[in-house]
Amino acid sequence: MLEFKEGIHVYHVYIITNKHRSTFYIGVTNNLNLRLEQHHKNILEGNKTFAAKYNIEFLVYYEKHSWIQLAIAREKELKGWRRSKKLNLIREFNPTFEFLNDRFLSNGSALV
Repeated sequence: MLEFKEGIHVYHVYIITNKHRSTFYIGVTNNLNLRLEQHHKNILEGNKTFAAKYNIEFLVYYEKHSWIQLAIAREKELKGWRRSKKLNLIREFNPTFEFLNDRFLSNGSALV
């Protein structure tokens, strides 16, 4: 059973990909800007994370939630989907499949 606590919070469920848009990573965070920077830093430092291994750092989809429990449930739901269903979700939200990182980066610079 989900338990909700009072307060206003923002959690993002997000999908990032590599420059070829061939591999996806789905995650949840309460600070999308920081999380995108961490994914980029992991690649630069050669860390052994899944996202770093496949150079996954480009945001193509996100959705907001007020409750972490709902965000985690949604993340798990998306992770269970077939690739084709994930692609349809991304295309409904982002028809041109553009990289959306610049919407969240605090320093105003897009990732290369």
